[in-house]
Formats: sequence, C-alpha cells, structure tokens
Amino acid sequence: MRSILLPKPLLTAALGSVVVLAALGTQSAHAATTQVTAPRASATTNAASAPSARASAVNAAVRVSARASAARTARAATVLTSARVAEARFLELANLIGQSCEPRVFSAVGHVTSEPTPDSTQPVLSDPVPLTTTEQCAAQRHQLRIRKAFAGKETATYEQMRAGLTGLEYPGARIHRMPNFAGKPVARLDLRVGAGRLALEVTYIGHGVMVEAFGAPQDFSVTDVRLKRHLDRPTS
Repeated sequence: MRSILLPKPLLTAALGSVVVLAALGTQSAHAATTQVTAPRASATTNAASAPSARASAVNAAVRVSARASAARTARAATVLTSARVAEARFLELANLIGQSCEPRVFSAVGHVTSEPTPDSTQPVLSDPVPLTTTEQCAAQRHQLRIRKAFAGKETATYEQMRAGLTGLEYPGARIHRMPNFAGKPVARLDLRVGAGRLALEVTYIGHGVMVEAFGAPQDFSVTDVRLKRHLDRPTS
C-alpha cells in the first residue's frame, strides 16, 4: 500500500491539537482530584474538632452544676446557722426563766419550795405528764409574755401566729402546727430542755390568745399529747 503524505503545515497543526487536548485532560483530572480531596480534608477537620466541642460542652455543664451545688450548700449553711442562732437564743431565754423559778427564788417571794414526786406508775403514752413546781413557774412566765405580745393583735392565720412566736425568740423548729379550733389557728410550743417536760398550746381566740401549759413525755412529740380544752379569756 502506498502511504499518503500530508503536507507539512497540516501535520504540524494536527500535532499541536493533540498536545492541547492532552494538556486539557491533565488539568481536568487534577481539578477532579482536588475537588474529591477537599471534602475529605474538611470532613477530617470536622471529625477532629467534634470531640473537642463535646468536651467543652461537658466542662461547661460541670461548671454550671458545681456553681448550683455551691449555692445550695451556702443556702443550707445559712438556714442551719439561723436555726442554731434561734435555738441558742431560746436556750438563753429558758435559762433565765428557769433561774427565776429556782426554789431559792420561790422562798424569797413566799412560794412553796417543795418539788412534787413524779409518779413513775403513771402512763406516759399520749397523756400529759405532771409539771414540776419549777416548770409550772416557768410556764406562767412564758404564758404571760405570749399573752402580752398577742393582746389586741389580729392573728387569724397560723402563719401570723408562728411569726409572732418566732418574734418572741421561740425557734421555728419548736413551733408545731395543730388542727384549727373553731376555725382559729392553734400551735404548740416544745419548751423541753434536757429532761424537762414543759410545753404550751397557743390558741387564737379573737384579739388575743389562750395559752395552756402541759407536760409532754420525753419520748413523744408535743403534738401527740391529748389535752382537754379549757377555754378562758386572755389575761394581761
């Protein structure tokens, strides 16, 4: 077969087209490779940063929880401190009243100095127990100061009664709510110190209160003692 000879200008143009097409193919392949690699690099960066973001979120939550816990602890400490202060003030009050009711003070003012002998056979379930002479004296002191404080004051709710009693240095922990009597608030005061038995029931009776003293057994709450009501009018 006889070969066909192309003119030199045509051969040169053809070779030039082949070189251009090869160059374009190389650039396209490089661009495609770059586009595939870029998302992979971005995904790798995001995957690496995800644990760091989660760790930061966890640390922030831990800090918030720690601050909340510290605030709760501070509030609890404040409440505990307030309760201790109130109890200390009450014990000081009870001590002063008790000192004024010692037998030697009784004899100085002409009162009976003998102490009743406790009846060990008397049931102590939820019945009141006898008060000693000193406790009866202390009861009178407490009754007088409570009646004077509430005289002429409107005390239609238990909250008002409780506020009035705490204002007289009786700790909230020693004030116990009782069922209303004829729609009026009733509270009991646990005044027992050591082996003491003194307790009071305070009943609002209209522009004043009735205060009844009774003995509460050591092993029972003052709210568990059954009392017979003896309504009287408050005296100054």
